[in-house]
Amino acid sequence: QVQLVEHGGGLVQPGGSLRLSCTASGTILMIYTMAWYRQAPGKQRELVAHITNVGATNYVDSVKGRFTISRDNAKNTVYLQMNSLKAEDTAVYYCYCNADVPAPPGIRAYWGQGTQVTVSS
Repeated sequence: QVQLVEHGGGLVQPGGSLRLSCTASGTILMIYTMAWYRQAPGKQRELVAHITNVGATNYVDSVKGRFTISRDNAKNTVYLQMNSLKAEDTAVYYCYCNADVPAPPGIRAYWGQGTQVTVSS
């Protein structure tokens, strides 16, 4: 099994910054895509940003220029640096990865438990 543990959520004022981190643990052969999703109250979960194992990134339009996703493959960790935060960024942020595991063999999707980000004055 693979566990994803997120850190870094909290309350921040509009215009402020937060950095989320998520570390995968367990018996892992290879982690391919790592990503951050978010879900605001009453809304569907949406993809915020993803990064491949070779570093290619993609962002939802609403966060381009404000958020940066990065990863440390040696630590099985993905980060989300969030700057110029807005009230509409308020949501539960979920970490995601797809990983190749040995038992049972195969590539599977895994999710973190979520961390609350609240942007409010």
